[in-house]
Amino acid sequence: MVSFMRTVLVTGVSRVEGIGFAIARRLLADGHRVFAQSWSPYDATEPWGADPRGIDGVLAELGGGDSLAHMEADFAHPETPERVVQAAVERFGSLDALIVNHARSSVATLDEVTAEELDETWAVNVRATLLLVRAFAEQYRKNGPFPAGGRVVLFTSGQHLAPMASEIPYAATKGALHQLTLTLSDALVDDGITVNCLNPGPTDTGWADEELTRAVAAQLPRGRWNTPAEAAAVVSLLLGEDASTITGNVVDAEAGFRRWSL
Repeated sequence: MVSFMRTVLVTGVSRVEGIGFAIARRLLADGHRVFAQSWSPYDATEPWGADPRGIDGVLAELGGGDSLAHMEADFAHPETPERVVQAAVERFGSLDALIVNHARSSVATLDEVTAEELDETWAVNVRATLLLVRAFAEQYRKNGPFPAGGRVVLFTSGQHLAPMASEIPYAATKGALHQLTLTLSDALVDDGITVNCLNPGPTDTGWADEELTRAVAAQLPRGRWNTPAEAAAVVSLLLGEDASTITGNVVDAEAGFRRWSL
């Protein structure tokens, strides 16, 4: 349990197996308040599917009582980020941390990619992220400063460490977030807000088939994929008072993943 309470907006909290759920659970356990965003209809279109419990079941698994609030919202629409931040502020009074965990996964090679898919992936992964950060910073300036400082944590992937030729739109958008981290840090540091970005490495959220699971696990020194709880632990660290001087960094928490051996 930390010595102070944050109020945190966490996006992408839609599946019990997911990183967003693990982040929300960890932050609640740390004593923070969490406003969770989800968009279950998107999961239903993907191979992993929506959580069979439904979003109400997911929230029940989190518990949290009065420290947890939730909103279903589609970041494909440009007005949604500000609407989600406003809802979180209306519920809790203010926000002092933002965890941008949501993402649109897009599997498309260069030959397969379309303008429509590029636009949709950019809108959800990059445009929504920037609009969330802007709305978060605006309310922080209005309601802050907060004694422990503000925090923004973005999520990237491993596109800066190895090619992702089968996921062109995804790699492009995650690369954009990687490159924006330092710029956003500089834009917000005078407001007392740190901005960092996490690459959680291969994380078992139930999306990989057996063949890929075995192949990747063989290249991880521990012989297994990272867990969502381990990604959540890094987020918890970055939200702590001891991380107040860490900003503008991309943290590769890959547990020694030997990508070059695949």
